[in-house]
Amino acid sequence: MRWIPSRAKKEENQIVTIFTLASGRSGTQFLYNLFRLNAIDCVSVHEPLNPFNPDMFGRAIYDHTTGNYDQIRRRLIRKQRTIARYRSSFYLESSHSFLKSYYDLALEFFPNTKLIHLVRNPLKVVRSLVNRTTRIHQMRLPGRYYRGGDGRRYYRWSLTGLEPIYKGFDVERLTLSERHVIQWIEIENRAISFLRDSGKEGDCITMETPSTFNDKDQIGAMFRFLGVSTRHPEIRLPARKHATVFTPTVVTEEDRFIFRKIAKELPPHYLEIFTQPPYRNFEWVELLLPY
Repeated sequence: MRWIPSRAKKEENQIVTIFTLASGRSGTQFLYNLFRLNAIDCVSVHEPLNPFNPDMFGRAIYDHTTGNYDQIRRRLIRKQRTIARYRSSFYLESSHSFLKSYYDLALEFFPNTKLIHLVRNPLKVVRSLVNRTTRIHQMRLPGRYYRGGDGRRYYRWSLTGLEPIYKGFDVERLTLSERHVIQWIEIENRAISFLRDSGKEGDCITMETPSTFNDKDQIGAMFRFLGVSTRHPEIRLPARKHATVFTPTVVTEEDRFIFRKIAKELPPHYLEIFTQPPYRNFEWVELLLPY
């Protein structure tokens, strides 16, 4: 990643920022590796480690949920300044934090934005999230929790459970799978409402994962849609996917039961998006249509 002096930096709105509309375990790191291997004139990061470029997980999720937007904007000012200093025409950040903590403020700071909507079978998303979360707890990974403004402890990479979608549930009694099912439905609702309210539908491409990530023609079409040039005559694929070590993603009948159970207990307006594109033609959508 190349830097230029601040006196010569590009204006923020000259750089095309590319963010992902996605849940965790939906192919965000694979997308980052695709860009890293193929994209020209594009700075590519997954979950930024640069202290001047906040990753927008942890306390940022709590602040967004509780309406503390001033704190979110302070972080985004730092992110904006960092991105503006890259000597590049494009900046990709493939993190799934976008829809968790700042999607509705992003265009204040990054008006020249394009988007990639990653949609993966939610049964596999939730099973993979449960496997990953369980593994992180088993390893006692430092930093997996943070303190919210209420003094309570929250998991760094997830919604807080304080969001309105959780209102009809006893959050403390939800299983890990149930919490992730609700979170996935909320994330997809945020993706669709953001695109509608921002008028960004024409700047967003939907990629069904993993099928489209195994199709070089569709990957090439994605780069062309975004206006990002590629360095090789043929698309190169990353060597491996970002799997959870020792824990294969195996969907069970219990996983399907949990989806149906949550769908029946949620207010219907959370499920309306699944009657429309891009969801209505997916085989798994029947799990989310109880009416």
